[in-house]
Amino acid sequence: MNSVGEACTELKREYDQCFNRWFADKFLKGDSAGDPCGQLFKRYQLCVQVMPAAPPKAIKEKDIPIEGLEFMGPSKGKTENSS
Repeated sequence: MNSVGEACTELKREYDQCFNRWFADKFLKGDSAGDPCGQLFKRYQLCVQVMPAAPPKAIKEKDIPIEGLEFMGPSKGKTENSS
């Protein structure tokens, strides 16, 4: 599956491949230690977050509901007790 932002598709594929290898080769065999794909995910996430106008445009064109998804981005000054 392609990324919501076309320019980030290759990063998404790299992350997906890493995750699928880890899931099949480690997690399903009982080894859930470590985060071998974390850096790839962060690079992909950063790409989607900072692309000028592409993600919002792509999200709007694909009619992807984003209400209530604040947790996917930076905390923007929220504390644990704020709602």
